[in-house]
Amino acid sequence: MVDFGAVSAIIFDLDGVLLSTDQYHYAAWKALADELEIPFCEKDNLAFRGVSRMDCMELLLSKRAELRLTEAEKVAYATKKNERYRSLLEGITPAFVAEEVRETLRVLKERGYRLAVGSSSKNSGFILKKTDLDGCFHAIVDGNDISRSKPDPEVFVKAAEALGVPPERCAVIEDAEAGLSAAVSGGMLPIAIGEAKGSHLARLSIEGLGELTQIFDRKMENKNGR
Repeated sequence: MVDFGAVSAIIFDLDGVLLSTDQYHYAAWKALADELEIPFCEKDNLAFRGVSRMDCMELLLSKRAELRLTEAEKVAYATKKNERYRSLLEGITPAFVAEEVRETLRVLKERGYRLAVGSSSKNSGFILKKTDLDGCFHAIVDGNDISRSKPDPEVFVKAAEALGVPPERCAVIEDAEAGLSAAVSGGMLPIAIGEAKGSHLARLSIEGLGELTQIFDRKMENKNGR
């Protein structure tokens, strides 16, 4: 049985957990793939979940082995993809975030849990600000703060440090296998949502974030002896 009693901090992946910009990522990568004459579909895009931009670039290029690019060219193309992605993000607003997400964060914070975002994306700050989520967290750690992307646990370890909470007292909410692997490697409690539901790496799978208020409410009840 999963022991939630020790958890005092919850770290959330951003894309696919708090909101979804998958359609924008797909559109941007698809445009680049077409330019490079590389076949790319939505199934291919799923493999990019939780993976850094440059690692995604390598995955894309692996589909056309004869195409040889210099490191500078790879960076330039990856930057071009990100510029397309950010231009698409300009239209998002606070309404882009489900009310269930906001209410869950509010309740968990009210109950005294330390909350953080742990994302491989370098656009996290921009997205959180556009959607008015930036004030919901005690710490935000993203691709700008790390040198190794998931499945390396660096982003979650740094988030735990920023929260001042030891890893064994942190739960991680993830929608990608790479993120769950990072949570496990970091010694944290992995909870799966979305595409990651049912993964053997998850200690628990949930249908929606709203379930967290029930799960961690039971934890608070046990703590209070009720």
